[in-house]
Amino acid sequence: MKKVISIILAAILAVTAVIALTACGNKKTSGVTIAVPSDTTNEARALLLLQEQGYIKLKDGAGITATIADITENPYNINFKEAEAAQLANILQDVDYAIINSNYAIAAKLNPAKDALAKEGSSSAYSNIIAVKQGNENTDKIKALTAALESEEVAKYIADTYDGAVVSTVDNPTDGYDSTVDYTALAGTEISVAASPTPHAEILAIAKDILAKKDITLKIIEYTDYVQPNKVVESGEVDANYFQHTPYLDDFNAQNGTHIVSVAAIHVEPLGIYGGKQTSLDAIKG
Repeated sequence: MKKVISIILAAILAVTAVIALTACGNKKTSGVTIAVPSDTTNEARALLLLQEQGYIKLKDGAGITATIADITENPYNINFKEAEAAQLANILQDVDYAIINSNYAIAAKLNPAKDALAKEGSSSAYSNIIAVKQGNENTDKIKALTAALESEEVAKYIADTYDGAVVSTVDNPTDGYDSTVDYTALAGTEISVAASPTPHAEILAIAKDILAKKDITLKIIEYTDYVQPNKVVESGEVDANYFQHTPYLDDFNAQNGTHIVSVAAIHVEPLGIYGGKQTSLDAIKG
């Protein structure tokens, strides 16, 4: 009797093993790893891009504040690694893919137009803006800065330089000057702007030349993070900044009690999916 029971148990275990092996062969149990920005709005952009590509599904109503917790369907078992936006290009080699802002991709010698395996559309909702402390929006300094950045010269520079990785969102470019500004009174003054190195500081260099013709000095102060540029504008240490989009600014104000406002939208940088260990998106589906 014991021998019969042993034979039956052995048969059950064998069948179970076959079923387990079959299941493993038909179901992807461990997916690729995708690194995404850790700040609220850019993480949401990354997840919305993945949803647009058909890799995940977010809960109804999830928008520009969506997080990984809002994923309702993950059929390819994607693993997510959250990292500071500025560090994503640095860890690209360690993950299968990373979703990177164009400014950081360009700085890392990645060409968003050629190297991105997929990218979001040029939504004006994410236009990078000139931002100032509330109450300074209508000063001659800020109006002069805005006019220079909204110039035809800047729009042409963006189009000629970035091959679609950066797109001007200025509908009616100016000659670089605002007719309501007293440029004579501004002569000899300095306008300070906090900016990311690429492409913001590069674009500001064109505006600097425009303002110099009116004897106005544009001081460009480069930062490599998303926090300090808003802090120095809030404190009054710097006149304006140019590095962020409005959804990020709104979230920053809400989280930090700051009072910074947008005065003009200049360009948009589509977010892209870049291959690290993988060279095509096919690996996501296995």
